[in-house]
Amino acid sequence: MGIVALPLAMAFAIASGLKPEAGIWTAIIAGFLISLLGGSAVQIGGPAGAFIVIVYGIVERYGLANLLISTACAGVLLFAAGLFGLGRLVRFVPLSIVVGFTNGIAVLILLSQLKDLLGLSVAKMPADMFSQLHAMALQIGTFNPYAFALGATCLAGLLVWPLLLRDESKVGHAVLRLVGRVARTRAVQVGARMPGPIVALVTLTLVSWGFALPVETIGTRFGGIPEGLPAFALPDFSWETVKQLVTPTLTIALLGAIESLLCARVADQISGQPRHDPNQELMAQGIANIVTPFFGGMPATGTIARTVTNIRSGGSSPIAGIVHALTLLIVVLLAAPLARHVPLAVLAGILIFVGLNMGEWREFTPGQLRHFSRHYRLLMLGTFFLTVVFDLTVAVQVGIVLACALFIRRMSGLFSVELESMQPPVLTSRIYGALFFGAAAKLDEAVNAAERAPRGMTVVLDASHLIYLDATGVDALRQLHKAVLARDGLLRIESLQPQPLEVIERSGFAEELTTGRPHAAES
Repeated sequence: MGIVALPLAMAFAIASGLKPEAGIWTAIIAGFLISLLGGSAVQIGGPAGAFIVIVYGIVERYGLANLLISTACAGVLLFAAGLFGLGRLVRFVPLSIVVGFTNGIAVLILLSQLKDLLGLSVAKMPADMFSQLHAMALQIGTFNPYAFALGATCLAGLLVWPLLLRDESKVGHAVLRLVGRVARTRAVQVGARMPGPIVALVTLTLVSWGFALPVETIGTRFGGIPEGLPAFALPDFSWETVKQLVTPTLTIALLGAIESLLCARVADQISGQPRHDPNQELMAQGIANIVTPFFGGMPATGTIARTVTNIRSGGSSPIAGIVHALTLLIVVLLAAPLARHVPLAVLAGILIFVGLNMGEWREFTPGQLRHFSRHYRLLMLGTFFLTVVFDLTVAVQVGIVLACALFIRRMSGLFSVELESMQPPVLTSRIYGALFFGAAAKLDEAVNAAERAPRGMTVVLDASHLIYLDATGVDALRQLHKAVLARDGLLRIESLQPQPLEVIERSGFAEELTTGRPHAAES
């Protein structure tokens, strides 16, 4: 896991507009703390691809120092959310919104890596999609065929590598048949232990260095990676600065919570381990994000790809995640000088592979979309569009508001009032569903019927199928009561369920029904 995390950590940091060591030390420090303190036995924490677009935008708009402050403040929010037992609330985010912003982030990752994949000389990449496309179009004349060849080879190799290790793969048979059965068995045994990203990173770096290819590397852009341990440093912190960083702080906290708990749920399903503790996991994520900024790190969360790799490699306890962090630390301290030769085009190929695997593209196919409701399609496609065109914060905020509005509309559609019989002196109606603020207007039909009823009529509401009642619903019932009293009638509500009965008694409406007088404020 430590070997797998090395190229990904560097790639995530560089794509986020940071130095490669920011990703490495985040993988080491945050990975260690999340495994040590987390609520999942097998989750691997560290920098994640989902944060690339967010971090890049924050760095461009607010600067690196403010990114560190936002990350630490987001860590405080995550810890507080876990401490107060809010971990389960993250599950209330609709799946359609999660799929929409995940695919949107994947598209933005793919677009952000085109510059290094093509070897374009763009001095400063803007943060938004249209500006990025415009900047790359202006510099298309600086296309570097050597960089493109390295990046394309890396991507092709990562796509083919898993196929070579599967016995049922036609590609694997065709290639391995050339070297014989013995070599085939050995290739499978050795290859199964060699992660594709590290194979691509090492081989293509050797090719680039051996042939002295004119491509941009970590050394030419960043001067290499520091060989020593990172220094502890406090960012320039003030309350006025924190107030200006509310939006990026909430974005990091929300995305970190969603990513980490979704990852933990996936781990539960495939690992066979006891179910994770979401609140403990959020507190661990919070501590990790509080600590890493003081060592120049970036936001961290649970990572699905590395967690799944950990489980499939036999990891079954937090020890695997701790060893992964220590292994990465040893590798970095011993091999840091070699990292300066890594071509950025190779890291771009790795990230494009991550983006392709990150997106749930099958959900967007016409055949699959037909199986979803209109509400689901609207939320998923709307969140995707807003993520790509604007940013994740706008997408999630609008998506959740829209989800609430659609839910209210759907729930209000489940409420109905049916006239059972009208045999003077009794008018009997039955109410179904939830009488809440979104459905209260539907009781107007009963009010109108009561106003047209003969004087002295007794109006009976059968509430045996009323499952929920709120204050607005009680007010609607009061309006019905007033209409009945105006015709010298009597209102009776029968067969109330426990929740509506409690609300009616607590609001004082039960007493009004008994005395036959409306509330003082209504009279």
